[in-house]
Amino acid sequence: MSAVFRYTLCAVCCLWCAACSFDYGNQDEAGNDQPDIVMENVEYVRMRSGNPVARFQAEKAERFEERQRMALRNFTFEQFEKQTGDVNAYGMAGSAEVQIDTGDIHMEDGVIIEVDSEDITIETSELEWKDKERTLRAGAEEPVNILRSNGTSFSGVGFSADARRRTWEFTSGVGGSYIHDDEEDEEESEDEAAETSENDETATPDANTGADE
Repeated sequence: MSAVFRYTLCAVCCLWCAACSFDYGNQDEAGNDQPDIVMENVEYVRMRSGNPVARFQAEKAERFEERQRMALRNFTFEQFEKQTGDVNAYGMAGSAEVQIDTGDIHMEDGVIIEVDSEDITIETSELEWKDKERTLRAGAEEPVNILRSNGTSFSGVGFSADARRRTWEFTSGVGGSYIHDDEEDEEESEDEAAETSENDETATPDANTGADE
């Protein structure tokens, strides 16, 4: 399951942008609906203990300081492996909303997430990540497609995932094909058979010796 989401989002961030405008407009009229900062061609990097954890890019970003929220358009992200720093997961969405103080993310409009370490691709129209709980959840009635390179392809509704437990589930409407890779099981069975054979061979001389006596 989605180890993809285990390491995403943390407390310290660096922000670079190619174009940035500070247009506050009429704050009295607009209230909280007026963004404090509007940015274009944004790259947003989350850091943990001085190391990059995830990189976000967006065509446009609007930051709301009072609500600690950032709205993103044409959003993509990469997650880095904790030990190696290699890209472990990739995702994209037509729009996303990041809650800056909590690290929660709500994604909409063509959501795709690919997780290399789990060999899994998730496709849906809406997905929400809760950073503290390390959970991922789709809309209650939103269909979610699950794909793997071994040919697994199925869908369902009521999708949720727990990154800590590495589990995911649907509540209903599940259909498709799930292919279980049993190569590792076969290797384990062969190893166990070899160990059993060695034990039998070791026991045989003892039995013969006892018979001769």
